[in-house]
Amino acid sequence: MTKETLLAVLRRHPFVEEFQPEHIELLTSIAKEVEFARDQVIFHEGDECHEFYLIVAGRVALEIEAPDHTFRIQTLTAGDELGWSAILMGRGKHFQARALERTAALAFDGGALLKACREDPSFGFALMYRMLGVVSERLQGTRLQLLDMYSPVAKRAGT
Repeated sequence: MTKETLLAVLRRHPFVEEFQPEHIELLTSIAKEVEFARDQVIFHEGDECHEFYLIVAGRVALEIEAPDHTFRIQTLTAGDELGWSAILMGRGKHFQARALERTAALAFDGGALLKACREDPSFGFALMYRMLGVVSERLQGTRLQLLDMYSPVAKRAGT
């Protein structure tokens, strides 16, 4: 993918809707195109994956593995984000991510993102503000799954 094509793809992604044009160009300079095959585990819970992804096409399951079962917390699709903890450098992933179908994404090295945040505080604020939104969405998704699994109504319904 050429730089111009990457820039066009990135400009259409909802994650950067409120970014300044120069911030989108900065992200473009860090971006690389990646693909995941159906059923490919992108990362396991606890892994130190150093990439943040913007999903362009496909579907990815965020899961928690338990001894006898894998719980799906959320299904991500084109326009969603994946791997927010890459920017924390050295911290393990909170979920397992698995491609449910062939998935295309833009990948960003966490170290490069962190460096860009330090060098340009306005970019850093925009990125961290959006990342906080992603974290909030993941917490809400987890909360809803827990409510679904353990609420009295769900138990009466046979789940």
